[in-house]
Amino acid sequence: MIESPVPFSKAVLFDFDGVLVDTEWAIYQSWERVFRAHGHALPLDCFNQCLGSGYTHWNPADHLESLTGKTYDWETINAERQKRIHADLAHSGLMTGALELLNWCRKQALPLAVASSSSHRWVDGWLEKLGIRDRFVSVLCRDDGLPVKPDPALYVESARRLSLPPADCLVIEDSENGTTAAHRAGIPVIAVPNRITECANFELATCRVSSLHKVLELLQHSPLAR
Repeated sequence: MIESPVPFSKAVLFDFDGVLVDTEWAIYQSWERVFRAHGHALPLDCFNQCLGSGYTHWNPADHLESLTGKTYDWETINAERQKRIHADLAHSGLMTGALELLNWCRKQALPLAVASSSSHRWVDGWLEKLGIRDRFVSVLCRDDGLPVKPDPALYVESARRLSLPPADCLVIEDSENGTTAAHRAGIPVIAVPNRITECANFELATCRVSSLHKVLELLQHSPLAR
């Protein structure tokens, strides 16, 4: 469903990677370089299998080993990948439209949360760096001991921490795994694909829009703004 009205919501739950910060392109490029160095391509539709799930449901490392029939020193490879990722993201900021959306939610007194399959070290580090950690009542990550997306647990628990039933919340997602998690949690979800996830299947989303500016437009015309 595209550009449809969103239901009344009492809180907004954000995914992190690819929604608040454009981290996924650098992560994809780091893996694409590894695959290319070993004679294989890494198509985006293949890589999308791991987005939002923290490599729990599909791991690029396992996939490369299955393609080549070899094993690799992943500790060394991943250390180098992390260096490149941090270098590529050194000057990154919030996604276009994110600050305006966060500011509007604050004016509406809507409680906000982050639910991510990434680690607290990664997510909290970014939120602190960008000066927006205090915008969120709850930040829930994979190291909080819950199953990651597409399991609904992170979103169910995020709603519980805000003392709201899931149906009274709204999720902003960019990945198919994350959209599936929100749907399974019984939470309306706006899908905002980016250059990595635009090829994903978002048929479970309440609606799909092209940017966070479009999300803001939808919210401004939804019942919660009245």
